[in-house]
Amino acid sequence: MEKDMEREEPMEPLSPMSHMLSSPNFVIVITFGFKIRCNPSKFVEGINKSLINAPRFSSKMEIDYKRKGEPVWIPVKVRVEDHIIVPDLDYPNIENPDQFVEDYISTIANIPMDMSKPLWEFHLLNVKTSKAESLAIVKIHHSVGDGMSLMSLLLACSRKTSDPDALISSTVATKKLVNSLAWWLVVGFLFLIRVTFTTIVEFFKLILTVCFMQDTKNPVMGNPSDGFQSWKLIHRIISLDDVKFVKDTMNMKVNDVLLGMTQADGSKAEKKEILEKLRVRGAVAINLRPATRIEDLADMMAKGSKCRWGNFIGTIIFPLWVKFENDPLEYIRRAKATMDRKKISLEAFIFYGIIKFTLKLFGGKAVEDFGKRIFGHTSLAFSNVKGPDEEISFFHHPISYIAGSALVGSQALSIHFISYVNKIVINLAVDTTTIPDPHRLCDDMVEALKIIKYAAMQEKRSRGSAFEDMLRSFLDQQVINDGSCKSRWILPLMKPSAMEVKESHTKLVADKALSGRLRTEPQSKTTRDAEGGEGVARVKALSVKISLSSGVKTELHSNINHVSHLVMGYEPKESGGDTDDFKESP
Repeated sequence: MEKDMEREEPMEPLSPMSHMLSSPNFVIVITFGFKIRCNPSKFVEGINKSLINAPRFSSKMEIDYKRKGEPVWIPVKVRVEDHIIVPDLDYPNIENPDQFVEDYISTIANIPMDMSKPLWEFHLLNVKTSKAESLAIVKIHHSVGDGMSLMSLLLACSRKTSDPDALISSTVATKKLVNSLAWWLVVGFLFLIRVTFTTIVEFFKLILTVCFMQDTKNPVMGNPSDGFQSWKLIHRIISLDDVKFVKDTMNMKVNDVLLGMTQADGSKAEKKEILEKLRVRGAVAINLRPATRIEDLADMMAKGSKCRWGNFIGTIIFPLWVKFENDPLEYIRRAKATMDRKKISLEAFIFYGIIKFTLKLFGGKAVEDFGKRIFGHTSLAFSNVKGPDEEISFFHHPISYIAGSALVGSQALSIHFISYVNKIVINLAVDTTTIPDPHRLCDDMVEALKIIKYAAMQEKRSRGSAFEDMLRSFLDQQVINDGSCKSRWILPLMKPSAMEVKESHTKLVADKALSGRLRTEPQSKTTRDAEGGEGVARVKALSVKISLSSGVKTELHSNINHVSHLVMGYEPKESGGDTDDFKESP
């Protein structure tokens, strides 16, 4: 392949967000941990067949002086070997591989991108760490694409570990349709009023932030005027199951839990009196692009077909609740309330619209200044990228974990979460001149999740006790006190600490007046586990086979289902027999 890069097609202007992110210092650093040693030839072969066919990976950025000095994309021929770096390291003498890799990643993150060639490079390290056998560190300029775009492209280049020839499965969310047109019109009208009001409020907050409203000085806020940043990149792997447990218990989304965890961590930074006076906000990246099918991206790289890809994101200003709270769950409740309000507003789209309008009216320099004011007036950046749910291989290398950070703006702290199978990786990019010990900050975030999870366990246990009390009270009223029946119907409701269910052979004989109408036989029970081990409450809903007259049976069945659905989040599963099984509602 040719070493010299030659023009192939007419130049293309940068998108509005790429203009704002065109500084050589704005890069994304992604780390892939592999389960086997790296084979550089496999990467060369794989990139030649896939990534090199993506337009931004075969283009370089140049200044077009005919367009008032604006940067443009110029397609070129690329020699892949020039973008793959295999450092010559003295592997046997590396005493602490984890620390070595951390320092290596931080070093390349502090080197500005070489703008004279396509804006990407791969660093392959056959260093065995505590979490992987080898690593690939990918450095990409942020103007090439946002986090969601790059993750989608990664998935299109990858294959299932279980089936090396199959693309990863892509899922599309489905929405329930409203049957009643009149009801839809009423709800739609009320929702439109709410969206309009919320959007106006959030728009004015955004304008105030751009103009003059800054966060109060706090320990994680950088100094945008000094112009110097020394980046340190670290990451920590936590369990996705722990986050999902809190999500399911509190009926929230993963993003709400992660934002709540960040808020809880921020509440430790200062004393209670100081926290009451702080205004701390984060710039949260929001993906504006409709879901892109993995197959479309794969076709784009294999056949050269067209596919919408690149930077298409907006930003919302998220106020962090860092005040002291006795209840740790209050942080995620407030995170959910704030994010729900942001979701129904059009703040992210307005942000993108302002960037686009400013670019057309005032040019790229004004767009860069707009971005500097947004990032300079807030304390931190935050994003959450959902990764694959199943194990994949990247160019025939099975992946152990995926980490990544985006270095954008003058903020001293950027927090990025990336999920992979059953893991979530906390990625911190910090300016060491402001935050000298990022590991302590990361430890505090992990500790905050543990505290929130424990509080969620207690919340779930209290709900379990309430369910037992309500079910026992209902059965006492509906069955025991029926007519002249003075016998007690004793339900063996299991205590939260019970681990096994024993079969009962006791039969209760009712009053002669109910003879032949009431007969109970305790049968199997289904277990709802709050979490494996750790003293979690285990509430076991009883499945009782009841021989009743049709009226009593229908009433009992209906009320048990109603109580269990409201209190515990269960809903009845359709069954053809007399046994009432319960399943967890989504």
